[in-house]
Amino acid sequence: MSTALNYDLSDNIATLAMDDGKANALNVTMLQAINDGLDRALADKAAVVVIQGREKMFSGGFDLSAFKREPAEIVAMLTAGAKLSERLLAFPVPVVAACTGHAVAMGSFLLLSCDVRIGPDNDARFHINEVLIGMILPHFAIEVSRQRLTPAAFTQAVNMATPHSGQRAVAAGFLDEIVAPESVAEAARSRAVMLKSLNAGAYLATKLRSRKPVLDAMKKAIEQDCTDWAEAFKTRG
Repeated sequence: MSTALNYDLSDNIATLAMDDGKANALNVTMLQAINDGLDRALADKAAVVVIQGREKMFSGGFDLSAFKREPAEIVAMLTAGAKLSERLLAFPVPVVAACTGHAVAMGSFLLLSCDVRIGPDNDARFHINEVLIGMILPHFAIEVSRQRLTPAAFTQAVNMATPHSGQRAVAAGFLDEIVAPESVAEAARSRAVMLKSLNAGAYLATKLRSRKPVLDAMKKAIEQDCTDWAEAFKTRG
């Protein structure tokens, strides 16, 4: 597992704490570390998973420096991000996001893929900024955003790159709850403790049933995205 992600199992709650010392960039290494952490949580029979950021930063999104490297690495990173979102939406146990700070681009999609999202009541920014930097939003990202954001916020956040913070982020659907920044991790763990009381079988069956439309849409979206990415980057090298 990457040194940028720490795994801890305590009281049947698995915590995956991202900290690369910077923006928690979701490069191939970090994405694999998260998946490894999820695998370990399942092997440990954890009842709940918490995905946590570092101080003032949940994740700044995909590693933009990767776009200067080999096409295969770019496609691998984008595909891994999309499939991680899909995995979290169908994950067998509840996933709580301890959103300790900014969540930008893929960082937002990671956040929106978690079941419960707790963030800070400060100016931490939740921002789907692709159209600002000249990128067309991937199909999977649109589906992830659509399933959690309100219709009005979806239009503002996805099509107009409008950032959200604080209570406005809650109203939009980026977060479920905001607390003092220093209390985010504690509040996320408290929620995780509460979620342990759910019946595991009933929870998973209901989650998969209620999310069938978005999971079906995600499967098709990722297939289309993979085709688009292969075409977009095949001439680079």
